[in-house]
Amino acid sequence: MLFELKLITDTSERMKKYIFLAFLLFAGVIQSRAQGKLDSLKQSLQLIENDSLKMPLYAQIADIYLHYDTVANRRRKVYYQNEALNYTMLALHLYSRYSDSTGLRSSFDGLAKVYTSQRKYSEAKWFILQSNGISRIKNDVPNIITSLLKLSMVKMEIRDYKLAMTDLNEALSLSVKNKLPEMEMATQRNYAYLYNRMDEPEKGIAAMKRANLIADNIKKQEAETMAAINRFAGDTISTQKIDSAVKKKAQIVAKKTVKPKASKQPSKKTSKKIVASL
Repeated sequence: MLFELKLITDTSERMKKYIFLAFLLFAGVIQSRAQGKLDSLKQSLQLIENDSLKMPLYAQIADIYLHYDTVANRRRKVYYQNEALNYTMLALHLYSRYSDSTGLRSSFDGLAKVYTSQRKYSEAKWFILQSNGISRIKNDVPNIITSLLKLSMVKMEIRDYKLAMTDLNEALSLSVKNKLPEMEMATQRNYAYLYNRMDEPEKGIAAMKRANLIADNIKKQEAETMAAINRFAGDTISTQKIDSAVKKKAQIVAKKTVKPKASKQPSKKTSKKIVASL
């Protein structure tokens, strides 16, 4: 019995090592591809003088560095974060010069992500508020809700639970009013996190149950939509097959049908000749 348990344990440990090695290999491949793309983008930057053309390149480079979550090495992750800040700032200045509000908002979101990871919550909160302001000007409800959820998470980290609750209440109101179930689900999950931090586990469990119920309803609705699409596609194909069969049958019948030749009527001249002969 002890030998069997030891064998199971050893097998489990080996599997964990294999999985970890596979993860490292996969991460290495991704990083290698990202590095190749970075080198290409940076070379392109050196050949371009026009700032309006540099702007999207800065943004693309920043976006690659913003995937620092995939980097296993701690020092390299910090390097990626700093480069993300650097290139996002370069893009942000150009977005500001050309009054590109969408680019500005994207830059604010990127900066907020890095500062949140670095636990620089004051800076993170400021940039999230800037993003939120642009979304309000655009009346972009999904992005307003997204920024409110990010704000609530930052405020949870600094233990400002009252203001975090205010953000979540607005996010919930907007998601329900605008019929955005995915956003409502995310808001309920944030409520669960907040209640757990406030040491109110029962309310946290209730919020997570609401989130799971919404998730189930979303899946059910998606399944019904796909079923309706499949039925429509099936009916359309069947109709097309029937129409095609009817057309072919009509063509075959038309080919087989021979029109009767019209009988020739005697001309007037012929009639006169017949009368004269009589």
